[in-house]
This record gives sequence, C-alpha cells and structure tokens, in this order.
Amino acid sequence: MGNHLFDAFRSSMPAPGRLLMETDDGRSLTYGDMLARSAQLAHALLQLDIEPGDRVAVQVEKSPEAVLLYLACVRAGAVFLPLNTAYTLTELGYFFADAEPRVIVCDPAKSADIGRMAEAAGAAVVTLDQNGQGSLTDQASRQSTDFHDVERGPDDLAAILYTSGTTGRSKGAMLSHENLASNARVLVDQWRFTANDVLIHALPIFHTHGLFVATNVILMAGASMLFERKFDAGRIVSLLPRATTLMGVPTLYVRLLQQEGLDSEAAKNIRLFVSGSAPLLAETHQAWRQRTGHAILERYGMTETNMNTSNPYEGERRAGTVGFPLPGVSLRIADPDNGKPLLQGEVGMIEVKGPNVFGGYWRMPEKTRAEFRADGFFITGDLGIVDADGYVHIVGRGKDLIISGGYNIYPKELESEIDALEGVAESAVIGVAHPDFGEGVTAVVVRAPASRITAAEILGAIAGRLARYKHPKQVVFVDELPRNTMGKVQKNLLRDAYKDLYRS
Repeated sequence: MGNHLFDAFRSSMPAPGRLLMETDDGRSLTYGDMLARSAQLAHALLQLDIEPGDRVAVQVEKSPEAVLLYLACVRAGAVFLPLNTAYTLTELGYFFADAEPRVIVCDPAKSADIGRMAEAAGAAVVTLDQNGQGSLTDQASRQSTDFHDVERGPDDLAAILYTSGTTGRSKGAMLSHENLASNARVLVDQWRFTANDVLIHALPIFHTHGLFVATNVILMAGASMLFERKFDAGRIVSLLPRATTLMGVPTLYVRLLQQEGLDSEAAKNIRLFVSGSAPLLAETHQAWRQRTGHAILERYGMTETNMNTSNPYEGERRAGTVGFPLPGVSLRIADPDNGKPLLQGEVGMIEVKGPNVFGGYWRMPEKTRAEFRADGFFITGDLGIVDADGYVHIVGRGKDLIISGGYNIYPKELESEIDALEGVAESAVIGVAHPDFGEGVTAVVVRAPASRITAAEILGAIAGRLARYKHPKQVVFVDELPRNTMGKVQKNLLRDAYKDLYRS
C-alpha cells in the first residue's frame, strides 16, 4: 500500500542534490537533505511511542525543521496538528484536551508552561530547535537516515487543522492523505508548476495556505522555495528577481504596493502571483496590474476543503471573482435552508464536493452531519453566485466570520471574553472594511450601568487570553445594540453604521 501522501511527493522528487529551500538566514536544504532528515525525525517520533493515527501537536516558529517535522509525521503515520504560534496557554489547553496528542512539540521558551499542561493531557513534550541539547532535532541527529515509511492509505488521516466555530468552540477538520495529495496534484497542473519554479514562501506554516498549498505544491512539483521566516515587504521585493512565483494574502499585496522598488522591472521574472485566504479588493488587483504588469490570480479555499476554485492560468483573471471550480471539484449554489440548487445568477450557499473535501470534524459527528448534505456536498457557509461566464463570486458569509490579514476570526469567541468583563453589559464583534487587513475586527460594546470601562481596559483584559490577531482594532461604545423582533443583534446594521471607520 505504501505511504500515500509521501509516496506522491517522492514520485515527483528531482535529483537529491536539487535545492528544496533556501532560508533568509543563509541555510539551504536539498531534496536529499529532506529525505535524510525527515527520516531521522520519523525515527525520533517512533522512539516517543508514536503509533499510526496518533496526533502530534506542533506550536513552533516557522523554520525548515518545522517543515521536516510535518513530513516526518506523514512518514511515521502520525496525524500532524499545527497550531498558530499566537495561541495563548488558555487556547492551547482546549486543543490539547480535545485532540489528545501523544506528543506536543513546542519552542524551548514555552516548554515549561506547556509541559505542565501536557502532563495533565498525558502527552510527551519535546522542543524543536537547531542546536538545543535534548531537543527533537538533537535526538533525530543520532538516528538512521533510512526509514521505512509507515503504510498509510488514501483515506487515512494526515492532519487535523482547527477552525473556529460560531459557537466559539473550535472544530478539528480531519484531512486525509488523499485530500492533501489530490489538491496538490491539481494545483501543480492548473498553475503550471515545474521543477524549475522558485516560490517566495512568506506565509505561516500553521495555516492551510502556507503548509498545504504553498509547501505541498512545491514538493509535488519538485520545485524550490525561498523560505522567509517573517514577512518583510522590502525583502520580498528584493527577492523577486530570483523567483518565479509568489503566494500571499491580500494584506501582503497591499503592503508590497507601498514599496518604492515594486515595478514591472522587479517583477519581470515572476510568472505567477497568487492571492487567497481573504477577498482581494478590486482596487488592489488593478493597482498591482498597473505597477507590475501582472494580474494576480485569486482562488478560493478553506481549511476543510483545501482549494475549491481558481481563476485561470491562461485566460481572464477577473477581479472580484475566485474563478472556476478546480478539476474534480463539484460546486453548486443552493438554497441555504433546504439545499435546493438555485439558478445561475441567484445568490445562495456555496456547496462543494470532491476528493479535496475533508472527512468531518474531529469527535463531532453531529456537527459533521449538519455540515454535509445527504448527497455528500459540504456546506461552506459562504454565500455566492456563478455568473453567465461561469466565474464564481463570493458575496458574503453565512457564517459569522471575520477574515483579517488572512486569519479567520469568529466573533462569538471574542464576544464571550468581552461580555465576561466587569463593567460590560454586552458586546457585538463585527468585521469592517480595512485598507490593510481586508477587515478590521471591531468591538461594539454596551457598558453596564454606572460603568466607565475604557477601550484600553478591555484590550488589556483579553491580551493574555486570545491571540493578538483576534484583538479588536477599535472598541466603540454605544447605549444599546440594534435588534430585530426576535431579539437577535442586527450586525448588518452595525456594519453599515461603521463602514467608514477605517477609511482615512
């Protein structure tokens, strides 16, 4: 049977001496290095009593070692569970209790605090760094560079990625070997990747975009990466002449447009700019074309499905749309209430089906059943239309979701924290158009009687409880929240009221 996902990568690998990645601190990793070092890490995981299907939770900074650990988990038959590096200990406690990882890998600075939590969860804790004595990397250095990959089939789990829910409880999307392999194969073909491509990788790797789109596509094509640990707009512009492709979120492109050195000459070697994880404003699309001569290719995906649609590589990349369904992906616009397919041009729920779509939510069978139609279509929660030319347009979100800087933020989680503060009667968290982040997280707060709680006090109270990217950009105080006859807060009225909040 083999190891389904890693066999797919292995079948595309170039000569061992070919470059896989070059880092911003001058290190390089060849495909031969990747095979050897991921084998050593896989051995080290087995020494920690990892068995097929066991979860390995990973909260580490972006590094080549983190990518190697992902591949080692695949080879060892484990389930890779990446966690945002901004998550607080409070947030991590939920993930550890829910996923019950056998091993937790963290940065050395957090090992003491996480170690205490892991003990309660019955997990082993190890660190991941280049040279630390006793780290997983150190243990791996003493292992064999040969490894017999653990057998895993197409339907076996490769990863769990947590995505927040509107109830505030995060859900673990279960992604199989074939979910990841099929999507990478399709994207390599649709976006014309070859072994000669060089991608500027400036995305985080705890997120589906940076890990399962960018990294998997490069591995499936046998191509190379300029691996940037942090996003630096000036440095990205300086790297453009050495690369052929760039993947980013809209915020990345907005910030690159602020760089004086960005022009058609700087971008002349690039054949493809890709944007995703949040809607790309038509103004950004047009400004980029004027400055560089290139049309950004926008696509649409989500944690549960990887990529669903893409604007064409050849043909019109239409601003404000996410293109056409990818080969193998069925997409329909349906009535949100009953799932009945709607006519072309009608707004409804986007539903998808295909080998890219996840198998369900970890230990949430009822939630899984609620998110799938009887015929197997997944209800994305996004509202859209398909125009006369077949382009898919996303017009809104049925789920109460904010996308800020490419990160998903669910208001309920933030509202629960704010509402629990003394001096707060209630709150509503909304996304408002923001020139840099796409949407700015905005908290509309009603003070309790006689309370004088300030925005600074609210932000200070949640600072240690929620990741920084979830924090409101602004806190607005009102006397009462608008409600309909059923008592539900009308967030659409709030969004209209504050639509110009971040406009200069």
